[in-house]
Amino acid sequence: MSLYSPIEWTFDLFPEHHKYLTFLKKVYRHEFRKNGFRRISTPLIEKRELLEKSWMINWWILECNDYDIRQKSSIGIMRAYLNNEWKEQIQPVYYYYMEKFYNKSETGLKWMDLIWTEIIWENDPILDAIQLYLNYTVLNKIWLEWKFNITINSVWIEKEKVKYREELVTFYDNKRHLLTPELEELIDTDPMMILNSEEEDLKILNESAPKMVTKFLKKDSKLHYAKFTEYLDLLEVPYSEDHTLVGDNSALTNSIWQFKSTQWEVISNWGRYNSLAKNLWEVKDIPATWFYVDTGIVIKMLKENYIKIKNKDEIDLFFVQLWDEAKSSVLPLSIKAREAWINTVVSLWTPSMKEQMLKAQRSNAKYIVMVWIMEARNGIFQVRNEEDWTQEEIKKEDLIDYIIWKIGTENLDFYSPIRDLVIEENPGEEEEEE
Repeated sequence: MSLYSPIEWTFDLFPEHHKYLTFLKKVYRHEFRKNGFRRISTPLIEKRELLEKSWMINWWILECNDYDIRQKSSIGIMRAYLNNEWKEQIQPVYYYYMEKFYNKSETGLKWMDLIWTEIIWENDPILDAIQLYLNYTVLNKIWLEWKFNITINSVWIEKEKVKYREELVTFYDNKRHLLTPELEELIDTDPMMILNSEEEDLKILNESAPKMVTKFLKKDSKLHYAKFTEYLDLLEVPYSEDHTLVGDNSALTNSIWQFKSTQWEVISNWGRYNSLAKNLWEVKDIPATWFYVDTGIVIKMLKENYIKIKNKDEIDLFFVQLWDEAKSSVLPLSIKAREAWINTVVSLWTPSMKEQMLKAQRSNAKYIVMVWIMEARNGIFQVRNEEDWTQEEIKKEDLIDYIIWKIGTENLDFYSPIRDLVIEENPGEEEEEE
């Protein structure tokens, strides 16, 4: 093992993984844009004082008194919102977020690529239902229908949690012998978090724990939750209620939900941080609702269900060559080929023709053009068709048209982010006077 392997809670992501990750980002980004979300990014590192005020962080990554790595995007987003936009924007504000995060798991730190949304300003349960439906729709569209389950619950507002915690303390107090030392400690600090345990015996015990929804919710909270489930029914979203679903910290309020795969891996979580703004520095609460998707779990599900993603990096033309004279002939021609929308790779750095041919074949290029000194001088190239194992001699000046004819104009890569996204070319450039 190398002395310079990634540290234990990080890992490398290779091109095959990125093929799936790019696919997911594009699919979710398309849905977000259709629903009015705009992208936001916030720093990886925030002031530790800010993180402590959020109530969302009770552990630290960096050994630094002033700064630390944020483990939830809501903290940075709310800080950015309060500092910059909230007084000037039409409310509510819709954000989406695609970044790496570090979260704590049972085995230590976990590095995750998350896709995240955030809606700030409104407490309407229809926004919660819309986000759940958006995620449900995307997973169905990418052929994972029936491969996951949705559970919902309510953890409501802080004053309702007080009595609920008291009831939980009474419930767990005479069962301390069944709990691990870490869970027993929670009885006196935050008994709701005991409900999160994944240990089989405790899951059975937690099923008998008091239920928030049936006993402790007041009028407004009951109405909020009833409306949330009403909207889900209207949208025909399948779900089940789980009173042990309480989220990962006590700052959550109102309805929460969770997507799990049929293998019981968490795909997505969602909740509200209505008190976050006030915890930071605002005078009053500002409602905020969010959800995230763990792309690593979704990619794993796609692979397990044999869902293959198209390779956008397919190579049509691969140039191999030997010696400087051949390089000088191939280099400008390869540029012209790319300008003609042919996906082209040129091997200009390997002295061995054998190694270059191996590279060309491993790239799955459709056509390989071989240029030695004689080919460079007489302008006639050897062109091998890798699909039918034939080979022809083609004049240099005819090569690009020949390749286009062979692969078909409909298969050329006409995508250009510049042309697709620029509204006006050469803005401000005045027309020449006659």
